[in-house]
Amino acid sequence: MRFIFLCFLVIPIVEMLVLLKVGSFIGAFYTVALVLMTAVIGVSLLRRQGLSAFLRANEKMQAGQMPVEEMGEGLMLAVAGALLLTPGFVTDGIGFLLLTPGVRRYLATKWLSSMVRKSQFNSTPGAFHSETKYNASSNTFDEPKGFVTKGDADIVDGDFQEIDETKEK
Repeated sequence: MRFIFLCFLVIPIVEMLVLLKVGSFIGAFYTVALVLMTAVIGVSLLRRQGLSAFLRANEKMQAGQMPVEEMGEGLMLAVAGALLLTPGFVTDGIGFLLLTPGVRRYLATKWLSSMVRKSQFNSTPGAFHSETKYNASSNTFDEPKGFVTKGDADIVDGDFQEIDETKEK
C-alpha cells in the first residue's frame, strides 16, 4: 500500500520536472504536441495489441485451456493504456515499455507466479502453505510434493444414520 502511495506522490512531481525541462529545451508548443502525439500513437498500438491478446485468449478457451497468461497480459495492457493517456514522458515511457510483447509477457508471468506463491491452500487451521508454481510453458499450475489431491486420497463411500440416545434407554 505504501508503494502505491509513493507512486501517486512521486510520479506527478517527476512528470512535472521532466515536462518543464523538455519545455524549456524545445518549447511549450512542441512539448504539448509531443505529449498528444505519444498518446495517439500509444492508444492505436494498445488497440491493436489488445485485440491480439483477446484473440489468443479466445483460441485457448476454444481449445479448453485457461488463458491465464493472456489475462495477465490483458491487465498489463490496461495499465499501459492508463499510463499512455496520462500526460507526461515518464508515464509514456513506462506505457510503451508495457506495450513491448516480450517485456509484457515476462512481467505477466512474474506477476502470476507471485500471486500463486502468495495464495494459500488452507483446508484446516494450521495447514501448510503450498508452494504451487505457475508454469507458463504448459499453462498449468505445478503442485508441490506431498500435496494430496482427490486422486491420491482414499475415498470411502457410506451412509449414516443418527441414533437418538435418549430413546434407546
